[in-house]
This record gives sequence, C-alpha cells and structure tokens, in this order.
Amino acid sequence: MRLLMLRHGQTPANVAGALDTGAPGPGLTALGQSQAEAVPGALSDLSIDALMISPLVRTSLTATPLSRALSMEPQTLEGIREVEAGDLEMRTDGASHRAYLETVFSWGRGRLNQQMPGGDDGHAFFDRFDRSIAQIADAGWQRVVMVSHGAAIRCWASARVAGVDIDTVERTPLANTGLVEIEGDPRSGWRLVNWSTTPVGGAHLTAPAADDPTGDTIENA
Repeated sequence: MRLLMLRHGQTPANVAGALDTGAPGPGLTALGQSQAEAVPGALSDLSIDALMISPLVRTSLTATPLSRALSMEPQTLEGIREVEAGDLEMRTDGASHRAYLETVFSWGRGRLNQQMPGGDDGHAFFDRFDRSIAQIADAGWQRVVMVSHGAAIRCWASARVAGVDIDTVERTPLANTGLVEIEGDPRSGWRLVNWSTTPVGGAHLTAPAADDPTGDTIENA
C-alpha cells in the first residue's frame, strides 16, 4: 500500500515557536488554511481510499478541504498525534526546542529509553504510532492520506522506513503540509517513495520566517 503522511497546516503556535502538543491544540492561521485548501489540487491525480487524522484540531482542519473534495469522512487515530512535549509544553526558548528535538531524534536512532522531560520515552511513542499504522495497513486500502505532525512523522519514518537518512532528516525542516510518501506494510517493511519538505500546494505557501519547533532542525532550534 501507499501511505501519504501529510503534516498539518500552519498554526499560531508554529508562528510563535511554542511547543504546543496537547489536546485539542490550536487551529490554523490564514496561511495554514491556504495550505490546507491547496492539498486537494496537489493530490487530485491520486485515487485515495481513506483519510486519517489525529485527535488534534489542526489535523482535522487541514483535512477538511480534501475530505470535501473526496466526499470522504476522515477517521481519527489516537496514535498518530504529535510527540508530547511533557515539561517543555508551550515553551518558546531555544534550549527547550533543542531538548525536544534531540529527544525525538534520539528515538529515531533507536535510543528508546531516552525520556522526554516530564513525558514519554521512545517505547511509548513507537507503540502507539506503530499500532495506528498497523490499523491502516490491516484495512486493506491501497492508498491512504494520513494527516499527522512534524516531529512524529520524522521520528517514525527515520526508524521505520528504508531509504530515510536520519542525518538528512535532522538537518531538513518539514514544512506545514509537507508530504512523506512511503510504500509497503508493517510485515514486509516500508520504503521511501518521496519526501517533499515544502508545502504540497507549492513553495509559495512556505512560511516566510516562522520559528516552528516541531518541524524544524536541531541546528535552527
């Protein structure tokens, strides 16, 4: 099967540089709404069997234009929510951003006992994300769009998808409505088809100067 992992549109927290990972979370900015509205056109040549979102509001709002275009109700998967920031929640300082991203990418490198300050370790993250991916694969669909989150997508793909170089991922931001397309299944494994770091609707929808911690690099934190 093909799984298209789409990061949600821009939020006020992305602009403010806040580690806003809790539920229900913020909505979209005007730019985020424009990014979401561009998704159906960008994916119009694909036959999509299902649309998945996380419990956080920003994924639902991002999926709404595509849902309408496809006449398809999105399904919510608890396990694809963002990596929770624990004690770093709502922090905007660079040290907190670095601590968050260093933890996320340590999980991507297999150091699963590393714990987010005041939060989960890597075992808990992969347990819930893997379960949700398995649910998608077991449904028998051929092509699924999954609207998820910047840190979660990058962490999971770094550990689970052949062809993903974590050193490159660490140095490359994933923009709002950036897309990671993979092929395979949990049993035989996943391989990378395409990694689009810019918004699927076009580079003109890239945020000009947002301090966006969950989609950013450790170097920029």
